[in-house]
Amino acid sequence: MAGRFLSLFKPLGRVLPEIKKPTRKVSFNEKIFWTALVLVVFLVMTEIPLYGIDAASQDRFGALRVIFASNQGTLMELGIGPIVTAGLILQLLAGSSIIKADLSNPEDRGLFTSASKVFSIILTGVQAGAYILSGMYGSIDGITMLVILLQLLAAGIVVLLMDELLQKGWGLGSGISLFIMAGVAQTILWSTFSPQTGLFVGSLSNYLNGGQSLSEWAVGSINSYYPSLLGLIVTIVVFLVIIYLQGVRIELPMSYAGYKGFRSRYPIKLLYVSNLPVIFASALFANVYFFSNLLWSQMGMPAPGTNLFFQIIGDYNASTVNGSTSVYPVGGLAYLVTAPNNIHSVISNPLQAAAYLGILVAFCAVFSLIWLEVGGLGPKKVARQLMDSGMQIPGYRRSGKPIEAILNRYIPVVTVLGGIIVGLVAGLSDFFGAFGTGTGILLTVGIIYQYYELLMRERAAEMFPAFRRILGE
Repeated sequence: MAGRFLSLFKPLGRVLPEIKKPTRKVSFNEKIFWTALVLVVFLVMTEIPLYGIDAASQDRFGALRVIFASNQGTLMELGIGPIVTAGLILQLLAGSSIIKADLSNPEDRGLFTSASKVFSIILTGVQAGAYILSGMYGSIDGITMLVILLQLLAAGIVVLLMDELLQKGWGLGSGISLFIMAGVAQTILWSTFSPQTGLFVGSLSNYLNGGQSLSEWAVGSINSYYPSLLGLIVTIVVFLVIIYLQGVRIELPMSYAGYKGFRSRYPIKLLYVSNLPVIFASALFANVYFFSNLLWSQMGMPAPGTNLFFQIIGDYNASTVNGSTSVYPVGGLAYLVTAPNNIHSVISNPLQAAAYLGILVAFCAVFSLIWLEVGGLGPKKVARQLMDSGMQIPGYRRSGKPIEAILNRYIPVVTVLGGIIVGLVAGLSDFFGAFGTGTGILLTVGIIYQYYELLMRERAAEMFPAFRRILGE
């Protein structure tokens, strides 16, 4: 039964926009069509500018946008940020039993979905209002503020429905994963080949166009944000490293109690909790940066070192070059959780780089352990699942205790080690200017791997209908 908290959303569930589940079996080709259509709509929305804003307004969150599949000054200004944040908060609350929800119960699952929608819409409004009030779009009147707010709310609801369309079975995978993958792929492609405003700024074309010297083209410079050849090489290397890490695992021998002589293996991946730790850490860092920047802009933009409060949470500096104003952290917590974007920045600010990497790795390790229990991936729950499925470890009596004891040797160690590794990969990738950020590449490789398995499964089920019974469909 749903807890009191989720029951509050029962009336709202009747009025919220909803995509109905298909009443028939959706063919593989239909799923491909709807997935492609959703992707096209998303890409179009990333190019439609918001009505009423200055096209030259400053982008304060450039590097963070890759993670949230957003694009500055467009309908996708907020991207999937509100949806992801709302989902993570509710999942953590449900996993820690703060709110009661039995997700195996259809009624509870429906109420949980309604609660996620409501929180997503609320967070969309809150973030949109914060963007407007922070002066991100310059000095605008009240009517224009309302128009921008309505545009962002409408875009957020459309993104929410597109994600629901895929998850309800009309398409493949989830809209959130699809949008992240598309955003990172677009960034990598743009950073490699892109011509922009008449000048080639892609790493493979900018030098040929005479935009940079040979050294700047090869490794970049501290004052240049153009993509470098080093960034391209690091991007390729990181892709290969993550693909390799996805395949590293420990396999425990298992046998089936009901079938003598039938053996199997239970894999424990090195990236046991996948990329979730770095997602949590990146979301936390993004919120620290966002809210400290918002407070700083609302409190008169005090000069660095003049306000103790901002010296702690985040000191900022503003500089104007050729009529364009840029804001960047120079001290406090926001400075420490902002990654240097190239090797020259790392060399110039080694303490900041070391602090950022240390904080990122520490948070990834902590979040790994937290999600181990919250996500139901701990040794005790896994042992129970294996027992319920009729599996046991050869040479041990059929009991949950021996299985749990053996899993305890591996799962906590692998969890922490995996969290540390993804933190190091994400941080070091940013230091060398990898395209799409290290976190974005981590997410993209994981999503591509998931889509590959999903496509193979759907194709097999389409070609061999009897296979559906094996899949439980």
